[in-house]
Amino acid sequence: MMKIVFYTGCIVMLTMAVSCKKFLDKEPSSAFDERYIFSDVPNATSAVVGAYEPLTHQQAYGSRLSLMYPYDNDEMIGVTNTSAPDNSSRDLSRYNLQATNAQLPGPFQQLYVGIERANTCIKNIPAMELYSKGSATEQQQLRRLHGEALTLRAQYYFELIRNWGDVPAQYEPSIDQPDLFLPKTDRDSIYGRILNDLKLAAELVPWRNEPGVAADERITKGAVKGLRARIALFRGGYSLRRASRQMERAADYPEYYKIAREECADIIQRRDKHTLNPSFQAVFKDGLDAYKQDPYGEVIFEIAMATGLTGNLGYYDGPRFYVAGNAGQLGNSSIRVIPTYFYSFDSLDTRRDVTTAPYYNNADKTKTVQTMVNMVSGKFRADWITPAPTTTTQQLGINWPVLRFSDVLLMFAEAENELNNGPTAAAIAAYEEVRKRGFKGNETKIGLTPATKATFFSALVSERSFEFGGEGIRKYDLIRWNLLHQKIQETRANYTKMMKREPPYNNLPQAMYYKTGSPTVIWGNSLYQPTPGTPPAGYAKANWVSSITASWITNVAQLFTPNRSELLPIPQTSLEANHKLTQDYGY
Repeated sequence: MMKIVFYTGCIVMLTMAVSCKKFLDKEPSSAFDERYIFSDVPNATSAVVGAYEPLTHQQAYGSRLSLMYPYDNDEMIGVTNTSAPDNSSRDLSRYNLQATNAQLPGPFQQLYVGIERANTCIKNIPAMELYSKGSATEQQQLRRLHGEALTLRAQYYFELIRNWGDVPAQYEPSIDQPDLFLPKTDRDSIYGRILNDLKLAAELVPWRNEPGVAADERITKGAVKGLRARIALFRGGYSLRRASRQMERAADYPEYYKIAREECADIIQRRDKHTLNPSFQAVFKDGLDAYKQDPYGEVIFEIAMATGLTGNLGYYDGPRFYVAGNAGQLGNSSIRVIPTYFYSFDSLDTRRDVTTAPYYNNADKTKTVQTMVNMVSGKFRADWITPAPTTTTQQLGINWPVLRFSDVLLMFAEAENELNNGPTAAAIAAYEEVRKRGFKGNETKIGLTPATKATFFSALVSERSFEFGGEGIRKYDLIRWNLLHQKIQETRANYTKMMKREPPYNNLPQAMYYKTGSPTVIWGNSLYQPTPGTPPAGYAKANWVSSITASWITNVAQLFTPNRSELLPIPQTSLEANHKLTQDYGY
């Protein structure tokens, strides 16, 4: 996989350009900096790569936005290292948030760093003489850079909105702003702006694998259209509003479902650019975890991480592991699978054993199965990395997938169902394509697809969970459907039934036997039948349903409060820095 190299020289100049206005200067030094940076295609490229760079930080998708902010939900829970409030990651997971929480300021500020850099590129690239008078190749390259910057800004604003709701918005570099103390902007206004920006960006960037388009992580047309579809569904979905402090959906929401349907349909028609990888496991084990790009283009947009520098995927969330010469296990295993989620999968669904990992790795590469409550998120695994890690760094360099083609198919199916008051043949085909891939080898056993609007929507809610578990999507899906509180309550209720051995969980094994000394998990008894009396020779025992306690159930989104917890409080440091910024939603 060709990795984007993040240049720093132009980033430093961009930072200097926006730091302040020197009103005594006849010509601010930043004017020279911008003229130099945007004087030719290579420098302009470096500037746009600098606008990508904030995505990779630990305060962005390197850790916080990918591995902490999406939890707890009805699939997995975040860090559980203490039972007491810690005003940091545990309180983030349990929805016990204060404005002073240590995990809030970094991501909030990091997203605005990205916006600032994108704004500088959006201002200057179209103003370059080469943009309109350069060679055909130069004009094409600069148009692409312009489209990438527009898309990056949209992604940064989208992440701000889905976590904080209404936020300050500016679309010019800070050096050009008469007043940097901005109040909150209504999110619908921001949505309108970035949806229009993405419509333009789609005209500026090429499709994947067009002649001259390198195989790297830069944004291409499929990514722009897919992100526009996703953002349109959020604009058309429910969100917590400042005035009412209630979850609401605007009356014009169908217009945004139409945008999502159109954009997804465009991508679906270009199977030469993007389609499903025939193997669900291969997307992760043979692609992202192996530092290779999927030849099918299923991963439409991924954020490039660098080993030893960015990206905690596989260390923070996956099963623990060893590296050569290290005496102890590495990794935090901080994202744990809720047992009810594991058992929500059909036994024939291949996605279950990719999404969940019930083991830790031993030094000799064999597996030790953990108790069921210590099962961890499994798509990003150090033991799947190729070549295997050789250092103890926490930054394993696994790319973060922002958008996959399966999401495009399911968004299309959702929009079709909503707009046509029930699933069309095209919606069913899109839904079944994803489901059949999940049941590869047993496609004929997936059952009939629901035929009414309500039942098809319910099936989509489940299917998106099976498909995207551990990818930072579920919590936000449930919010836009106004289902997060309901699903949390259902999870706690079902978790309690499982602990009490009540139907439909009454026949599950209290313990599981697994083969010792094996490089893969080999079960010695059924995951769906009571545990036999003694393990076979060569097998060890791991507590399974018997490992569930009331405290594990209490942990799940412990202090979630509807019509409040759907959004985060503005960080206290930002409130203190901007007197026009307000705290809302009951915080």
